[in-house]
Amino acid sequence: MTFNNQTEDRDWQSANAADKPPLLVLVGPTAVGKTALSLQIAKAFGCEIISGDSMQVYRGMDIGTAKLPPAEREGIPHHLIDIRDPHEPFSAADFQAACTEAIRDIHGRGRIPFIVGGTGLYVESVCYDFRFQQHGSDEAFRARMQALADERGADALHARLAAVDPASAAKLHPNDVRRIIRALEIYETTGRPLSDLQAQERGDRKSSPYSLALVGLTMDRARLYDRIERRVDQMLEEGLVDEVAGLLSAGVPSDAVAMQALGYKEIAGYLTGLTDYTRAVELLKRDTRHFAKRQLSWFRHMQDLQWVDVDAYPKNSELFKEICAIIAGKFPYDLEYICS
Repeated sequence: MTFNNQTEDRDWQSANAADKPPLLVLVGPTAVGKTALSLQIAKAFGCEIISGDSMQVYRGMDIGTAKLPPAEREGIPHHLIDIRDPHEPFSAADFQAACTEAIRDIHGRGRIPFIVGGTGLYVESVCYDFRFQQHGSDEAFRARMQALADERGADALHARLAAVDPASAAKLHPNDVRRIIRALEIYETTGRPLSDLQAQERGDRKSSPYSLALVGLTMDRARLYDRIERRVDQMLEEGLVDEVAGLLSAGVPSDAVAMQALGYKEIAGYLTGLTDYTRAVELLKRDTRHFAKRQLSWFRHMQDLQWVDVDAYPKNSELFKEICAIIAGKFPYDLEYICS
């Protein structure tokens, strides 16, 4: 069922004209089933989808980011996909600015903006209008920290961060050398832990410029991990190795932000001789499981989020109806019409 009636669109605009503009959000860990469900929701509520994935912004990174091909988007506009080349940086602040502009444009067309993704900081920065600050840089310090990691291992670097910023260390995987170095660099240049600065940037998290309907998907951990492993196998079958090889041959640096994404980092290690194929796949599956765990941890602390346990709804129609009820409770919709 689609929601394309122009009269109903105008009625929605009139009903919300004096209130905060609506923003619909669907989050959850990787492989939980957000993409397929988002298409149903978007058609039912007249939405345009905004990708809330930090890596889908990059062109040529399709398989490893589980990017939905245009032919499978069922005519629903998707935003913030393929807007950067892989060698270009793209930060949470960049996402916030681009997403805010997209939301404004979508509202202007009388549609509902619908963020779908799993990058917690990116999504939350838009929902609660975080105030990002410039923290400076110190290239010499970065080089020293990289040398330390090369000489003594990533664990030594992670322990160094834990000593000055335990909150940030707890959120970062010990092998995430790039982000650990950045957190240490911020402490070095500002004298304050990154976690404190992030809390300050978030400001009053109770305040949002939007009328929010936030839905989070979860499922049994063992089942989620099984889905993750099967997704990795499918990506490999679809040509993930060739995709990463193509990026490297095109001159994308192995230390580029884009190449630190799950799948790309591990497969690049195999292609450059740092590990063999079997170990690269093991690392990819392990790192993706760890990533899903961190996603769940982040979203559990996100206020206003209403969780839906996918396992509690054996039929997709029942799951869809439950989510419709949550959204209809936030926005003025006729639930019987939407879910019929």
